[in-house]
Amino acid sequence: MIVFREMRRRAKVLVAPVLGLALTGYFAYHLVEGDRGLRAWMRLTQELRTAKVALADVSTERARLERRASNMRSEHLDPDLLDSQVRRTLDFAAPDEIVIIQPAKPR
Repeated sequence: MIVFREMRRRAKVLVAPVLGLALTGYFAYHLVEGDRGLRAWMRLTQELRTAKVALADVSTERARLERRASNMRSEHLDPDLLDSQVRRTLDFAAPDEIVIIQPAKPR
């Protein structure tokens, strides 16, 4: 009987610290590994950086295409640009021109 009382007293003393350590370990694990943990945050930060670089590239390309399109409008038609576009699209060449064929660039 005395042994059981002693075991019960020691269990009462140990339950709170063990439960506290288990709870702390649980939260520490999910702080690092959880859906919104540090690793997920680092992965999302890297994806955001990559997306910003892609956005900058696409914005530059769009600005370049808008500039070319504005040069083709009827109120501001650039004859040299129109001539080069027609020659490139329809494969036209003047009789006195020398044509150098280059391999097609992959898209």
